[in-house]
Amino acid sequence: MLKHFQKAPISVTICDKDGKILEMSDKAIATLTRDGKSLVGANLLDCHPEPARSKLVAMLQNHNVNAYTIEKNGVKKLIYQMPWYEDEVFAGYIELSMEIPFEMPHYVRQPRP
Repeated sequence: MLKHFQKAPISVTICDKDGKILEMSDKAIATLTRDGKSLVGANLLDCHPEPARSKLVAMLQNHNVNAYTIEKNGVKKLIYQMPWYEDEVFAGYIELSMEIPFEMPHYVRQPRP
């Protein structure tokens, strides 16, 4: 599932319905680990302190999208966490994390008549 994003300049992490990490892009490994070793096989619940852990538990139960921005070490990022499905059955989450400018244009596009 991840092969097209493996070398992309965004962080992509995929977990199963129980929070077990299935795949990580190279950027995710570099961003989320101190030693550069993949966290594939680890459980996301063990990687998050409260209150993020409780929010993740709720997401795994409710299958909702979670989107927000953060700033850390002078870098602003968009975090987008979305459920994924296999044969219409909830299978886990995909998290995209990408650096974004502090100031960026916002366009409102109108549908064509």
